[in-house]
Amino acid sequence: MNILAIVGGGSWGTALAIALSPKFPTVRLLVHDPDLARTMDATRENAAYLPGFPLPQNVAVSQGLDVGDADLVLGVMPSRFARQVYLQLRLPDGVPVVSATKGLERGTLLRMSQVIAETKPGHPVAVLSGPTFAREIAQGNPAAVVIASIDTSLAAAVQTAFSGPALRFYTNSDVTGVETGASLKNVIAIGAGVVDGLHLGSNSKAALITRGLAEITRLAVAAGGQAGTLAGLAGLGDLVLTCTGDLSRNRQVGLNLAEGRSVQEIQASTRMIAEGIETTEAAMGLADRLNVEVPITAQLSRLLQGKCSPVEAVRNLMDRSPKGE
Repeated sequence: MNILAIVGGGSWGTALAIALSPKFPTVRLLVHDPDLARTMDATRENAAYLPGFPLPQNVAVSQGLDVGDADLVLGVMPSRFARQVYLQLRLPDGVPVVSATKGLERGTLLRMSQVIAETKPGHPVAVLSGPTFAREIAQGNPAAVVIASIDTSLAAAVQTAFSGPALRFYTNSDVTGVETGASLKNVIAIGAGVVDGLHLGSNSKAALITRGLAEITRLAVAAGGQAGTLAGLAGLGDLVLTCTGDLSRNRQVGLNLAEGRSVQEIQASTRMIAEGIETTEAAMGLADRLNVEVPITAQLSRLLQGKCSPVEAVRNLMDRSPKGE
């Protein structure tokens, strides 16, 4: 593989372009905003989303949705734009697509690999997930990540193509479990921010993470995933990171909610997209469809809709009828 095309010029797409640049002679970074693309190309930095990290010389920034003769395509756009982007994306016949987007599509409740399968039939699909913050990946800090695909040869090929001194990749065939864990951890992380914002302490945070993992696992298994996957990097690993790290956008949403700010105020204050906000409603829809109990997600849904306060959401969870673990 000689040419990697990365579709999405936010912090995560830019970080992956930097981290994977030593592995490919050419990395094409496709940016949606033409002004941002021009600025990045001129300054060799993404000052809007990932300031302080120069783009390597072999990273070519462009605007548009034509990957040219890329050997591999990495999708890193927000989930709300995924279908629109993939419908318009021009790909060489049969080129594999790796999704690094963590979210569910509202309305259809589809995972991103399913969106790709619908919009780009005939292209092999894999999923990249795991406990990662963009800034730490760009810094070259060691991290462990999962490449999941039902096509085990594709997962192995991507593992070989992407692995380096600072990035260790593990393969997995449970795409459903990996994507469900990647999406739902953002929801629980909002709750973790609420816990921190209300100064409820470490006991409460540990309880939220543990019961959140149980909730994610129930939903993933009901959707066809494997429980063991949620004990790994794409489940527990990503959940712990997103619930505890200061770089977590979704945890920051919870902190702001605990201070009494509305979702609208929070979203208007940043260019960054916190996937957990939209994923919460998609997760509720999926849980209803699969008849799975998701009490934490349900309370966060009420909180995000302004139907209860952060304190009331916590009280509602604690007042539920006793049951076995």
